[in-house]
Amino acid sequence: MNHRRTLPSPSGSKLTWALVACLALAASPLMPSPVSAQDVQVTGPLAGAPAVRRMRVYREGRLQLQPGVAISLLDEYDKAILFTLQAQYHLTDWLGVGVWGGYAGIHLNTDLTDQISSQGVSTPRNRLSLPSRQGFDQQIGQIQWTAALQATFIPLRGKLALFQKLFIDADLHLFLGAAFVGLEERADYDASAPSSDCDIDCSQSARATRVAVAPTFGLGLTMYINDYLGLSLEWRGMLFAWNRSGTDESGSPDGDFPDGKINSNDRFLALNHFIQIALTVYLPTEAHITE
Repeated sequence: MNHRRTLPSPSGSKLTWALVACLALAASPLMPSPVSAQDVQVTGPLAGAPAVRRMRVYREGRLQLQPGVAISLLDEYDKAILFTLQAQYHLTDWLGVGVWGGYAGIHLNTDLTDQISSQGVSTPRNRLSLPSRQGFDQQIGQIQWTAALQATFIPLRGKLALFQKLFIDADLHLFLGAAFVGLEERADYDASAPSSDCDIDCSQSARATRVAVAPTFGLGLTMYINDYLGLSLEWRGMLFAWNRSGTDESGSPDGDFPDGKINSNDRFLALNHFIQIALTVYLPTEAHITE
């Protein structure tokens, strides 16, 4: 049996294309039209209204006083607890300038310091670094006080929800400035030329003070209790070089290590971390409210 392939007739093809064209024209109103940029003209009661109404402006034109407590973090040998105070004037709601300072009224030995004091071993090689293990906590470096000039930026503000029921105003702030840090470290000593007044054992408790200049920066969160009271939590970093352990850490130009001296060559650059909690007070006590 012969099978023939039936080809569509020209008239059938034209009919098919005509149907497709009709369907395309019918669907054209449903297709999305190109979006063009244009100004949205708001009419009615909202015409000319601000983006936010009745907003409390907590910072602009107000003096901020902030007593607090800070503690050093990640310090290997000594943990300093500082009693701090900040005074700051806010030029705008997003920019303020002021001073911050703290006094280290409490020092706590870390676990590493306690372990060295109880288990450290003095040898001829480390004799200068550890004259006696019992006196190790007397040779470590300590932060005594700090003061800083800084600018504060407030890029974000909004509300925090506590337990999905209590909503409080809050803002995130960043700060940057220059700090002066009062340090107490082990005094300089040269084992090759010992002083008649002080030998190696005596040098372990000999102290010297100096002021280090350091950049300071950090960020914080302020939560507002009412118009003039808030609670602030901040992290602060300060970058400077010091001899935390009071040990002989440097070598001589001839390549000998240690070099038998306690001096500025034994200082290492370190980022010193602090966490602070503070009470924030704004003056005048009444916050401005926008229209």
